[in-house]
Amino acid sequence: MSELDILFEDDHLIAINKPSGLLVHPSWVAPRGTPNLASMLKVYFEGGSPYTIHRLDRPTSGVILFGKSKEVAQKMNLIFAERDVSKTYLCMCRGYTPEADTIDYALKEQLDKIADKHANQDKEAQEAVSHYRRLGTVELDIPIGRYDKSRYSLVEVKPETGRKHQIRRHMKHIFHPIAGDTKHGDNKHNKMLKQNFDLQRLMLMATNIQFTHPITQEFMDITAPVDSYCDELFAGFGWKGLFPDSLVDS
Repeated sequence: MSELDILFEDDHLIAINKPSGLLVHPSWVAPRGTPNLASMLKVYFEGGSPYTIHRLDRPTSGVILFGKSKEVAQKMNLIFAERDVSKTYLCMCRGYTPEADTIDYALKEQLDKIADKHANQDKEAQEAVSHYRRLGTVELDIPIGRYDKSRYSLVEVKPETGRKHQIRRHMKHIFHPIAGDTKHGDNKHNKMLKQNFDLQRLMLMATNIQFTHPITQEFMDITAPVDSYCDELFAGFGWKGLFPDSLVDS
């Protein structure tokens, strides 16, 4: 990624459309010098530091916010903590999900072996709630395992809480893991999709975020389009028009 895909910017906030595979911050699990969004923003700010507001997993693409000052970031952190923000995700899942439902399933915090080695390993599971609705389905004439066809759903998810890997773990919990998920997904389906559709990414996208600007009090509605690969794949599955045109990368 040579340039930042900026979705919104003012004197206080910047919203970026993060591609799948890009780290948000440097990580101990990645070699030194691995590209990351925070370092790219430092260059963009000509030495200034971005302030973290929330995070996206490395394989997840889509809209992510940074503050341009510590004070603004703290105000936005409070907005997130009080759940005065609406986040929408798009994902492709194994099988036909129910048309709509709420997943209310507490999740134990996932700790990194090195980064969190001093953290409490016996922490109780935290409240985690995700609301979803199915937008479309597809059946492929490609056998997999004991089935002679493969089925997938296009799903819109609105998480009420923000636990680590929440949507990925929740979709696995209801037996509809997200395509391309190497940690919580179905390896047989991942392999088939890679062989037949050159799938190289997690099919989870943060497509929209809505909140009240902490300084201007303006209602913010920021949308990140899906990338060209997802747009082409979804069109091939007959899913064109099932989500807003604003989600299609022009």
